[in-house]
Amino acid sequence: MEITHVYAKLRSEFGRQCLFSDRPEEVMVDIHPEPSLASQFILKTRKDQGLQACRDMSEHQVNTERFESNSCGMNHVEGGWPKDINPKDVEQTIRFRKKVEKEENYINCLQHLGSVMEHCIKQNNAIDIYQQYFEEDEELEESSELPSAKTINILRDPNEVKRTITSLSWHPDGGRKLAAAYCNLGFQKNPKDMSLDSYIWEIGGSYGRFNHRGMVLWWDVRKLSEPTERLVLDPGREGNLDRALGAISLEFEPTMPTKFMVGTEQGLVVSCNRKAKTAAEKIVCTYDGHHGPIYALQRNPFFPKNFLTVGDWTARIWSEDIKESSIMWTKYQMSYLMDACWSPVRPSVFFTVKMEGVLDIWDILFKQSDPSLSVKVSDKALYSLRVQDNGQLVACGSQNGEATLLEICSGLSTLQKNEKSLAAAMFERETKREKILEARQREIRLKERSRSEQSREDEAGREDGEDNLEQLIARAENDFYSLVEAEMRRRERREETPQENDVCDEREVQNGVENGKTGDETGNTDLS
Repeated sequence: MEITHVYAKLRSEFGRQCLFSDRPEEVMVDIHPEPSLASQFILKTRKDQGLQACRDMSEHQVNTERFESNSCGMNHVEGGWPKDINPKDVEQTIRFRKKVEKEENYINCLQHLGSVMEHCIKQNNAIDIYQQYFEEDEELEESSELPSAKTINILRDPNEVKRTITSLSWHPDGGRKLAAAYCNLGFQKNPKDMSLDSYIWEIGGSYGRFNHRGMVLWWDVRKLSEPTERLVLDPGREGNLDRALGAISLEFEPTMPTKFMVGTEQGLVVSCNRKAKTAAEKIVCTYDGHHGPIYALQRNPFFPKNFLTVGDWTARIWSEDIKESSIMWTKYQMSYLMDACWSPVRPSVFFTVKMEGVLDIWDILFKQSDPSLSVKVSDKALYSLRVQDNGQLVACGSQNGEATLLEICSGLSTLQKNEKSLAAAMFERETKREKILEARQREIRLKERSRSEQSREDEAGREDGEDNLEQLIARAENDFYSLVEAEMRRRERREETPQENDVCDEREVQNGVENGKTGDETGNTDLS
């Protein structure tokens, strides 16, 4: 949505000139949280993203040894005859053969060469050097054609007030018809002369008569007055509309009629099961990986277990088995990505459009860091994208209501040899890698939890030890005071009647010890 600012005052009436300078921080206002609004907030997983302002580069030098080569040649005469022998003279050649055959080295040379020749003949019989191996797995020849795309036609909104194309769809009759949904995103600035007509492609427009905030609605074309079924996208599975997630995009695969997925404004993908018995069971799980709204969501037509999402500045490829993170993703782009879709003929190719009016075509088997082809389609922002069933025509919808048709090269619209197996192996490898990382993170969390529980047990043990120490101190004090009192009573009686109380002294001391024990038991009872 375009945001505009209108200033009703002159610049001279705004106030004092802004002077910027370095100074310590200063708290201007401190707004405290409102406890009554806490129930309406939705918890979002915190994400950390590392950024680098410049690319990492390195420089090194290599010195190699110089290779010295010598040029040499050889003069060869047909037949290997000496210079003084004319090969065309029969008598000279016969005379030379007889001379050579009588030499002693002739027989030795024939015996040596015979064993070498026999080895070569046996080798040729064992291995056919002209046999063509691996005919079925022949490597695909790289095409000399560079990735390209050309504009075929532009379908403009015929009305004076231009509206944004928010959705595109090809008719399943072979791609001869294209449906486009128009909408004015400036909701508060709808002019009176704006066209409200719908063309041959759309029934009801992009916005229905019912409020879709936080809900998925089922419709029957035979009765469009109200939906047949509703599902509130509450992540707590309680059906609370106040905490419902805003739905932006929807994915429904006809081969999986009971499953569908919803992209939300909060960056979550909600996986749902329509045939569940209760509303809480219909929300199966969520996938969290985007910082902003998910504008596009589509399953791979060849591997439905893997799906593509577009949100904020990235496109991500997911696996249904991994909930924590996507298995592949593009680097952050300079502008928002608004739509994306898979190629219907190549499992490793997908398309994205951006706010800066650029169409990117990605081939993950060829390159993952950058798109294979980027085309500047329009000066306006691109909001929608769809590919024809044969994979050759691409339609892009812009902000000013233009639908641009582009024809891409055969290299990007033709299924390559072994592409399905290679793409399947890549998705499986990346899924296993994420599973290993997820298991490692789970193990780390368990260790931290056990470590925290152990620390709490140690603290409780120390507190119990402190209580036992206090009890021991109280018992020692009681024993001490009991002995002191008994000794004082014994001395007082000895001073009064020293001779008669000799025997009583020992009894008093013994009684004092026993009283001390009794007092100790009483003291312990009072402490406890």
